Amino acid sequence: MKLGAIEAGGTKFVCAVSDDNINVEDREQFPTTTPEETMAQVFTYFEEHPVDAIGIGSFGPVSLNEDADNFGYITNTPKLAWKNYDFLGAMKAHFDIPFYFTTDVNVAAYGEYKAGAGRGKKNILYWTVGTGVGASYIQKGKFLQGYSHPEMGHILLRPDERDHGFEGVCPYHGNCFEGLAAGPAIEKRFGKKGYEIDPSDPFWEIEANYIAQACVNATLILRPDIIIFGGGVMKQTQLFPQIQAEFVKQLADYVDFPEITGYIKHVALGDDAGITGALMLAKKVVNEK
Repeated sequence: MKLGAIEAGGTKFVCAVSDDNINVEDREQFPTTTPEETMAQVFTYFEEHPVDAIGIGSFGPVSLNEDADNFGYITNTPKLAWKNYDFLGAMKAHFDIPFYFTTDVNVAAYGEYKAGAGRGKKNILYWTVGTGVGASYIQKGKFLQGYSHPEMGHILLRPDERDHGFEGVCPYHGNCFEGLAAGPAIEKRFGKKGYEIDPSDPFWEIEANYIAQACVNATLILRPDIIIFGGGVMKQTQLFPQIQAEFVKQLADYVDFPEITGYIKHVALGDDAGITGALMLAKKVVNEK
């Protein structure tokens, strides 16, 4: 059995093929431009690499309500060329195979849940902090979902007094988690990328404060077994002890939680979490059918 994966990000698409044991046999990536250009490359890739099922993780927001008329669509995205694009429908029109369609954050979370830092845990929260901020919660093997998928990247946070009145960059909410802590917010403050900022810069204490606030909110609402962070901003490994210390301070012993260094952790699969999870979900949908 051959399995396919699409990790559709706002910056790039990654397509991959694996065997039944999730050993990746081929992988290709290309820029996210317009649906016409990018999807043509996706169709060509899977025509040249036939598979039995494809797991798709897409940037969003996307519609995951299977009863809705727009199930499988990218919906109200700031990438205007992709707004209200029928992603799943386009794939089904080209390939008569099973698909698992979900968010890009969900596929990364599933990879970490099955084979990464969340392996062996029943309930995991996965955050990505990079170009944007998104989250996925898996409870006993199932994604948390109501009317649609959670948008925990846009929870509102208290501004840090040391942040000099920074108003955030989110066009919808200003000082939400994404608006204050994602990569573009860092670049707005400094005029350069986060990886260009010295790890000892005091700003990282402000960043840790915002991330810790998000962890406190999530802990109080969801009580996960572990909180796992991925994304480009979180490659600043000095953040983790700062976040952990700030989390303990903010939570103030109100509820118990696992040992802190094992509770707030970095991804174990690195940049492969999304593709790994998408391939595993492709396998899951084949087994279910």
